[in-house]
Amino acid sequence: MIALAFDFGIKKIGVAVGENITKKGRPLNVLNAQNGYPNWDIVNNLIQYWQPKFIIVGLPLNINGTKQNMTNKSEKFANLLKYKFDITVKMHDERLTTVEAKSIIFKKDGFKGLKAEKIHSFAATIILESWFSQYFFKI
Repeated sequence: MIALAFDFGIKKIGVAVGENITKKGRPLNVLNAQNGYPNWDIVNNLIQYWQPKFIIVGLPLNINGTKQNMTNKSEKFANLLKYKFDITVKMHDERLTTVEAKSIIFKKDGFKGLKAEKIHSFAATIILESWFSQYFFKI
């Protein structure tokens, strides 16, 4: 089963694709956004190409688990995906995924590799793999 994941942001939205057998994801190109709205035609193309069973959207929470300003915006984005594309959308805790993504990129590519395009899509990959690990068991 294929799933897409989105790391929502106001200016950049990270995207990753993965499948449940290996519980692995890989980053795709970041989407540019204006006030949190991507080019919906590009999102449609991603969905048509990958044919995901689910879409996972990162749920930004404070460290203590409370909602923050971005939480509502991310939830709105998830709802738009659900209704525009008639697909199951799940929210998944994304606390510290950006920090983890930066750490992975820095170890691999150094300081020069820390670009928003990479960070957001790596964060989407971490969100997706975390969701797979939580909801799918290896046989």
